Parts: sequence; C-alpha cells; structure tokens
Amino acid sequence: MNELRITRFPALDYACNEAINTLCTNLFYCGEGLQSILFTSRYEQEGKSSIAMNTMRTLASFGKRVVLVDADLRRSSLVRRYRFQYAVEKPYGLAQYLAGLCPLETALYITDIPNACIIPAGREVLSSMQLLTSPRYGQMMDTLRSMFDVILVDSPPAVLLVDAVEIARHSDGALIVVACNKGRKQDIAEVVGSITQTGCKVLGAVMDNVNFSAFRNRKYYYRSGRYSSYYHSNYYGENGGKTK
Repeated sequence: MNELRITRFPALDYACNEAINTLCTNLFYCGEGLQSILFTSRYEQEGKSSIAMNTMRTLASFGKRVVLVDADLRRSSLVRRYRFQYAVEKPYGLAQYLAGLCPLETALYITDIPNACIIPAGREVLSSMQLLTSPRYGQMMDTLRSMFDVILVDSPPAVLLVDAVEIARHSDGALIVVACNKGRKQDIAEVVGSITQTGCKVLGAVMDNVNFSAFRNRKYYYRSGRYSSYYHSNYYGENGGKTK
C-alpha cells in the first residue's frame, strides 16, 4: 500500500468531540454484522464528509482497523479540505480502480493516523454510476471486509444523486447527516425509503450545524460542576482564550 499524510484536520471543540465519541460508541450497539457504514445526506454541505472523517479518526483511536472509502466520484472535497499529501507522484483512487486502471492496493493508502487507511476518490468523473455498478465495487468491499474491522463510505447526497442508493447495496448500515434547520423533513423520509429498499439498514440520523447556545442543556457540556474544569482547560485554555 502507498502512504498519504492528512496535513489539515480541524480540531473539534469539547462538545463536538463528545458527540463524535458518543456516535462511535453507539455504533457498537447497532447489532452484529455491522462492518460497512455509509455516510450520506440530503443535500450538499450538510457535513457528512467531516463527520465521516472524524468517525474514522475516533474509531482508529479506539484500536479499530478502519478504512474510509471516498465514493463521491463526481465532486469529492476530502483531498482539498483535508489537504492530502501523497507519497507517490501519480496518486490513484477509487475511480481508477473501478475503471480497471490499477489494482486495489494501488488505490489504498496508509495514513499518518495509526490504524486508519483511506481510498480517495481519485479523478472526478461524470459517469459515476457506470463505475459504481461495476462488479469491481462489490469485489473491493469483500476484500476490505477481510482486511479491516470497519469500512466507512462517504457518498454523494442521496436526494440529488442516485449514487448513494447504489453504494448502499454493498453497505451494512447507513447514517444520514442532516444539517439543523435546513431543507424539508420530507426529504429525510425519501432518503430513508430509498436506502431501505436496497436492504441496507438505516441506523439513524446525525444532526449537524447545531447551535448549542440555543439549547438550555448547553450547561451540561460547558458549566457542569463535574466537567467544567476539563472543558475550560482543554477548550478555552488557562487564560480563558479559545484554543484551536
């Protein structure tokens, strides 16, 4: 396998970090046979890719062997947002593998996060469904199941494109990322229905872009007597200034 470094990984504040920890812990209670998990959303920019990346990092810190497959072949943002730095001059990814241009091991990268690997999207394509319906996708998932404890798949938005539904056919469970106060509730039901028809289990939804200051229970995270000293020392710093 090749190697890549993730040179930009934005830090989470205490509340968000605890939310990701809770999400990863809850995944262990979703039943047996849950090895491949699809992350999708209704629309663009609801935060699914960020949550998938942070889930990968957290599960890896738990000692799980994790691989993240970037299956957003039309408009991936991971390489740019997290500034992947490849150890090879000509990197390949999922698109090249599905097109038969390289073997799987060439598209699979060990990251600088212990226990975490990534298959980047590779080159952007317009005819992504032709690649995703290839037998090579199912073969890839079978191979990854033998190599990793958890497979995370970042897919395009399910309302806008049918790619996510096709990817769900090879996934054990799906998480739907929903941005708070954005879009129509009916679209959530549409995504759930489409994914369920493939046989993939919808595990639940993750609400993103929540303004904690608008909720009364925000004091649990920020001012609880038991946790306040930990929160302020790790997030605000000794002098009260917000840390990065």
